[in-house]
Amino acid sequence: MTRRRHATIAAALATAGGATAAIGARRLTPPTRLRLRRSIIVWRLTVRNGARWMAGKARGITADAERRAELDKQFAVRAAQDVAEQFGQMKGVMMKAGQLVSFIMEALPDDAQAALATLQSDAPPMAPSLAAQVVREELGDDPHRLFLDWSDEPVAAASIGQVHRAVTRDGRIVAVKVQYPGIGDTLTADLDNVQFLYAMFGAFALKGLDTHALVEELRARMIEELDYRREAANLTEFAEFYAGHPFIRIPGLVPELSADRVITTEWVEGLSWADFERTATSAARQRAGEILWRFAQGSVHRLGAFNGDPHPGNYRFHPDGTVTFLDFGLVKRWTGDEWTRLAPSLDAILAQDPPGLVAVMEDLGFIRAGHGQRPAEVMSYVSAPYTPYLADEFTFTRDFVRQTLGTILDVKGPHAAVIEQLNMPTSFVILDRVVWGVSALLGKLGASGPWRAMLMEYRTDGPPATELGRLDQEWGADRVRSRAGGGERGRHG
Repeated sequence: MTRRRHATIAAALATAGGATAAIGARRLTPPTRLRLRRSIIVWRLTVRNGARWMAGKARGITADAERRAELDKQFAVRAAQDVAEQFGQMKGVMMKAGQLVSFIMEALPDDAQAALATLQSDAPPMAPSLAAQVVREELGDDPHRLFLDWSDEPVAAASIGQVHRAVTRDGRIVAVKVQYPGIGDTLTADLDNVQFLYAMFGAFALKGLDTHALVEELRARMIEELDYRREAANLTEFAEFYAGHPFIRIPGLVPELSADRVITTEWVEGLSWADFERTATSAARQRAGEILWRFAQGSVHRLGAFNGDPHPGNYRFHPDGTVTFLDFGLVKRWTGDEWTRLAPSLDAILAQDPPGLVAVMEDLGFIRAGHGQRPAEVMSYVSAPYTPYLADEFTFTRDFVRQTLGTILDVKGPHAAVIEQLNMPTSFVILDRVVWGVSALLGKLGASGPWRAMLMEYRTDGPPATELGRLDQEWGADRVRSRAGGGERGRHG
């Protein structure tokens, strides 16, 4: 990733003060006032936490290392609670930005993680009349007439829309996601404000966080997520690909009750992440972790398209050991020869071939020509996230994710010279997020396994390394035979 200088807390404070003064008494249109109100919330958040940060640093000047660490922890927890409280009310980009922070910042203390985790569940719902208005505008009638039964109160309310439980006229129980009206109006202003959020947390824990790349990813994500027809197409593609799979489930789309701002799918019962994590046995955790991992790998290697949003709110866990995957608003697709060009770098890491890795990275533009770095140093840095695949057995832990993420993003650490030369092309930011995201989830579950041999199933069509691998390969073989017998040209890969 490119080494970028973060905005300092002092700069954020100056920007907030200057922007507030600049608006003066100017007469503003309603959309501008809305954007301004949201900007002010972020500026005030930055000012409060900037003051906390500087006060903590001042108190730490004469303190020992243990006390300074405790002051840093106190700042992180209070800042996370503040972000969760403010952004949880804002929906849209700001809530999604908070979700991204809670998701990638394993370097934060547990209490801070817990505070930010609230952004992965529910937001305050919109009024029933507003939800009904969107349904009327998109589907042509009041929801109480369109459906045999319609719940005015949503069962979940998230960043872009909220979900209502309903029953169709032919008796099917469905989930109806309704987009918040006007949510797109704040998109640009909110994306600019997001940089304050990342700069603030980057100042504490992730000093090498590439703010620009994250905001650009968020920009693409939000634009795509606003288009529910795109999400419907993504959902259909994944549902068709994984049809009949032994442990991966995708909810079916109800196309006649879906439109630009409304998407209807079959209802899914099951445990949420929090309920599963609280009640699951060790064996159930291991199975679930492997399923999450196999869904990501199978989609990347075989479908050539993968869900770029692996966070805890997007899963439902079932008593039979299967997992349902939800929310396909952001799907990354390989274009042209992207994967063909990227895959050799992974193979070089797995083979522990430093010169080969450097050559591939130079070809991809991941490292600048004439970088002057020793291949062994580049390998040491780049291979850190792939440690689980360099041993016969490995157990993911939160400490592994936290420490590795800290190493990768420490621009002043032992790998500083290598980081200075690296550049992460925008097209791979989402894949990088999936790698870290799945690792973080596996760390929360404490998942163990022969990950290297499992990866070889997807990279080289290696033999199944686990029972789930056997089931997956049998499903794939049956799928290929079925499609071939039907005269279709399909692929399991």
